[in-house]
Amino acid sequence: MRRRLTATTQGPATTASLPGAATPLRATAASLPAAAARRPATTAPRPTAPASCRRAAPRRQAVVLAGVVLALALTAVGCGGRATTHHKPGTSHEEATGGSGTLLATKDEAGHRLREVPAEGAPSVRVETRPDTEGGWNVHLVVERFRFTPESVGGAAIPGRGYARLLVDGSEGERAYGPWHHVPAGARTLTVRLHADDHTVWAVKGKPVEVAVPLAGAPTTPAAPTATADGRTVDITVTGTSVKPAPSRVELKKGERITLRVTSDRADTLHVHGYDRELALAPGAPGSLTFTADRTGLFEVETHGSGLLLTQLVVR
Repeated sequence: MRRRLTATTQGPATTASLPGAATPLRATAASLPAAAARRPATTAPRPTAPASCRRAAPRRQAVVLAGVVLALALTAVGCGGRATTHHKPGTSHEEATGGSGTLLATKDEAGHRLREVPAEGAPSVRVETRPDTEGGWNVHLVVERFRFTPESVGGAAIPGRGYARLLVDGSEGERAYGPWHHVPAGARTLTVRLHADDHTVWAVKGKPVEVAVPLAGAPTTPAAPTATADGRTVDITVTGTSVKPAPSRVELKKGERITLRVTSDRADTLHVHGYDRELALAPGAPGSLTFTADRTGLFEVETHGSGLLLTQLVVR
């Protein structure tokens, strides 16, 4: 007679009973064969995301990627990006001030408005001029508390920055974006005025920050050396910042002797570059320096104290 086996699952243990048996059989996971213990009782299907979620995943990735790119761009601008001083579209140069000074109603002769700043810490400029041997004047602008910023011209006014405008004989001329400039021959006066990047004029107590200097004119008469039995002699007179005759080039042959006879209105030192010859100059007393031009090349003769170019020696 065939007996039917009935099994009932109760938690971790399994109870098996045979009809008519006095004691039910109990089996635990430890007593089952190893393969049976490892086999899961049931196999559940893997959850599948809804189709809408699967479609949204690429969009989320794109949004995250765009956010990362934007963050990197903002970081570059905030930390390493270059600041700009240019004004916003729709605003004028004068409105893009950034709170720099006080914009006055007063204008200069060319129509540029003045921008008032305190005298303490205001920019300043002075001019050094030197005749050019090919005509005109080489002008050196010496500024303090000021920096030339050609890359920002047209932007907002920032204290201590901008450019210079040159007025030759009272007429507005070119702009200077650096310390050196050339003024053509024939000019008599030169005025240098400091401007902000927005083209307003830096001013102190209602007056433009500027300097005016007279020009004696471009050199027209070259130095005329006098030939003697002992060589050639060049006579030069220095009065203030004026050199007469105007600096030019003296042509010499190698081995030729030359005498520089200089009269200065102040104590100074004459120096011949390349030959390293010097001569102390006493106020009002002519001084002479004689040497043999035994080296070829171009050599400048200057004064140390006033920094004036007296002449140039060309030895061939």
